[in-house]
Amino acid sequence: MASGRAKRREVYGTENSWCRAVPGGTGVTVLCLLLKTAPDISALQTALHTVQKDHPILRSKLQLHPTPSFRIPPSSSLVIQSYDLDSTAQIIGLGSGPPFQIILEHQMNLNPWTETESDVMEASAYEIGEGRWTVVIKLHTAACDRTSALQVMRELLININSNSNSSSSSSNKSDEERLSLGIEEYVPTSLGSKPFWARGIDMLGYSLNSFRFSNLPFVHPASQRSSRVARLFLDSRHTSLLLQGCKTRGIKLCGALSAAGLIAARLSKGLSNGEWEKYAVVTLIDCRKLLQPPLSNHHVGFYHSAILNTHDIQGGEELWGLARRTYKSFEDAKKSNKHFSDMADLNFLMCRAIENPGLTPSSSLRTSFISVFEDPVIDETNDKYEEVGIDDYMGCASVHGVGPSVALFDTIRDGKLDCACVYPFPLHSTEQMQGLVDNMKKILIDCLSS
Repeated sequence: MASGRAKRREVYGTENSWCRAVPGGTGVTVLCLLLKTAPDISALQTALHTVQKDHPILRSKLQLHPTPSFRIPPSSSLVIQSYDLDSTAQIIGLGSGPPFQIILEHQMNLNPWTETESDVMEASAYEIGEGRWTVVIKLHTAACDRTSALQVMRELLININSNSNSSSSSSNKSDEERLSLGIEEYVPTSLGSKPFWARGIDMLGYSLNSFRFSNLPFVHPASQRSSRVARLFLDSRHTSLLLQGCKTRGIKLCGALSAAGLIAARLSKGLSNGEWEKYAVVTLIDCRKLLQPPLSNHHVGFYHSAILNTHDIQGGEELWGLARRTYKSFEDAKKSNKHFSDMADLNFLMCRAIENPGLTPSSSLRTSFISVFEDPVIDETNDKYEEVGIDDYMGCASVHGVGPSVALFDTIRDGKLDCACVYPFPLHSTEQMQGLVDNMKKILIDCLSS
């Protein structure tokens, strides 16, 4: 691959926040592919090397000391770890649910980034029986957000299908040219700045409001935690109706998903109408097109920002009405550029929560009830999946350190909504979270006939 000496780049503010969060269990990004047949490990590894050649940050080693930085060697050292049926059976026997999902959860909770230096990208292959295999690509969130993970998968499929070792058009550029900077370096100056006193007031507001947030009941707050997944599916008819309902009302899918989650959370407590509770919703925004200069999806790294809104729920809310309210709050905050001006504030508060869990309810490290993405992943690459033999896939990240009670990773695939709902276990139980997800699905479907 590339020649020469290793390059180095220090991490920026948002990346540094993820370097602080990942060792505690939040931000282990996993892309899990279910294959109908055994993969060609050699071809798969070569394809991943090609992706890493195009995106130097993906072949980097994350160094935490003396200051966090990415050290980019001239060539990839990635080796796919392969597990036979007997080895995989031992892992599957420790979980519950489909083997594919157990492997995903297993990998989310294997955290290599507690050492002083680790690769930001790893890959594994598991034989799960009946000729099927699961391939897992694991990435550090500081180097790879959801958009980047999807880009990695698409380029991987292209490289495998082309049966070629050639890189993309960016291969003529040097590592320095292809190694993008942190999001802070691309934020328009006029949008990211905030007067000192305004920043202080906002920080105080965020801190005081956090003590008033309602959460799902905590089942085992003192137990060691891991991340688990519940999946929310809608068929093509219901998905089409839901998307049309959002479009008609001038909102996005994130508004409907947030509202369904809020209604389901309150219903789970059996409160009478009129009893107010305040819930926090975090909406994640892919900022690439809003930066200066704008970045394409090909720019791998972490380029999301967040907006935190709070909503008072008193019971009896109708989904579309609440969806409009939650989405308008988000939209107004975005129009006010809070995704840029409050970026440093939210990063600072996340790090303070990591350092001082006691500042959060029951030391749970919960900073909101739910997190959603502004836009879902729209996936229309089914032909490529068929060629490679992909039967199913999920992409999500761990949340059992600092974060929400439930994080939604939504995809519209083949016209159907597939939402991976990640939650901290046993802070929340499997039964509790499955009940919440089942109620969300019912609420969404019921609203489509109204």
